[in-house]
Amino acid sequence: MRNVLCQSLREMENIDRFSLRSEYENILSQIRELEYDKIVKKFFDTLPVLWAKSYKTFSPRLTDICIVSYGSFDYIFDDEPTDDEDSINDSASYESRIVTAYGISRPQKNKRDDARLRGWIGRTEEIYGKSWDKGHYIAHSIGGAIDRNELNAFPQKRTLNRGWSFQGKIYRKMERYCYENSGIFCFNRPIYLDETFRPTLLEFGILTIDKNWWIELFDNR
Repeated sequence: MRNVLCQSLREMENIDRFSLRSEYENILSQIRELEYDKIVKKFFDTLPVLWAKSYKTFSPRLTDICIVSYGSFDYIFDDEPTDDEDSINDSASYESRIVTAYGISRPQKNKRDDARLRGWIGRTEEIYGKSWDKGHYIAHSIGGAIDRNELNAFPQKRTLNRGWSFQGKIYRKMERYCYENSGIFCFNRPIYLDETFRPTLLEFGILTIDKNWWIELFDNR
């Protein structure tokens, strides 16, 4: 694994190196004059390729990437371990994980499937500690779910998930924007610096109603 992946987040001089912001801006600049829905359609064609390529760059293992659709969102998923003999020998350190969750916000008012979430992987504090929650890549309020879609769940820093920290307040503000504006394109892209399915960073992006990017990079460690 590359040395940069072995460094702790605090040792990195510029975490923005992990963002694809410039690539997103470049793609949007070429199609900004289109209607919103047509821009989104282009994103569905181009962004998954960009995300998969970036993921493979920072994942020295073999990957088995597929796309799973649920509701108005798609989930790019790396279904490891593979059948490769070397991968099997090291499979204890490999975990299947999301590459990116993306789609169209569809606000819903039905209750969250918390019972299903509680049963996922067991008690959060016993496994990860008191600083962690079971988060949603795509919030339930805008179309995300856990029931029959555990791909949407991940270990999330509690202060971020609950909006307690400065970054957490921004994170929740972005989720509210998606809730208040049905039909908005948004994505949540985890960035991993190890082989677990617990992201080190989260790149949360929204195409606003005036066709501009709102992209933030969040610390999940």
